[in-house]
Amino acid sequence: MTNDSTSSTSSTWTGMVPVDDTALAVTDTGGPGIPVIYCNGQFATQGYWRRVVAELGTGFRHITFDERARGKKSKTSADYSFEAAVRDVDAVLAARGVERALLVGWSYGAVVAAHWADRNPDRAMGAVLVDGAFPHDWLDDAMEVRIRKMFRQMSWFMVPLRLTGITPRMSADQQADSNIELGKISRAAELGPVLDRTTVPTRYVVASGTSLGSKGDEQEVIRASLDGVTARNPNIKVGAKVTSNHGAILKKDFRAIAESVREVAALDRKAR
Repeated sequence: MTNDSTSSTSSTWTGMVPVDDTALAVTDTGGPGIPVIYCNGQFATQGYWRRVVAELGTGFRHITFDERARGKKSKTSADYSFEAAVRDVDAVLAARGVERALLVGWSYGAVVAAHWADRNPDRAMGAVLVDGAFPHDWLDDAMEVRIRKMFRQMSWFMVPLRLTGITPRMSADQQADSNIELGKISRAAELGPVLDRTTVPTRYVVASGTSLGSKGDEQEVIRASLDGVTARNPNIKVGAKVTSNHGAILKKDFRAIAESVREVAALDRKAR
């Protein structure tokens, strides 16, 4: 059941979609175009996708949403796990009556999209993974300490910004737990098989340089793990390697992301 602002499938709908103990703020542009569902970065909001959505235009049906405790409207939850994030994709698609969709995910959302596509090969038209879902063992004990320290240090300015929707309504420990869990599920032994099983057309758009909390060439080393993935699975290719960094890629290289979406959509049409 949904709480409608508008309910027409041919005009933009905004509302709340209940799932588990919470509710998610969702926007659905409607229309007859190919449904695209966007999976956000770990603590990002649906507004980050606005340039990609505008670039793709009305030929696609764009479904964006704010994850649990993100944005201004999505409600808090007792469960911020990765599995909850994957369930939320199911809940949003079901609420909007969408059976098959093309997934686009950035960062944490790329891992969510990769898992959803692997688990639902008949429902996923394909996936575009934006600077995320790299199978690499970047988490160790020292990194866990760094992550917890970073979120504690940032809490002084993140807490006041919660009312604006810019930062999540999650404690420093909850954010650190989520980031540490991401490190565990991104390990080569965990994420590698997910990608190796992928049967739908998948394109990576890969950034350059650093990301929040990374040092030196750490991020480029992580990205290099993609070479083995593309060598093993012909369904997965690099759509673009761009010059912008992890945090700026949706703003500066939205055209490259949109082009990969068009390519994946064309491949799905051809296969059908």
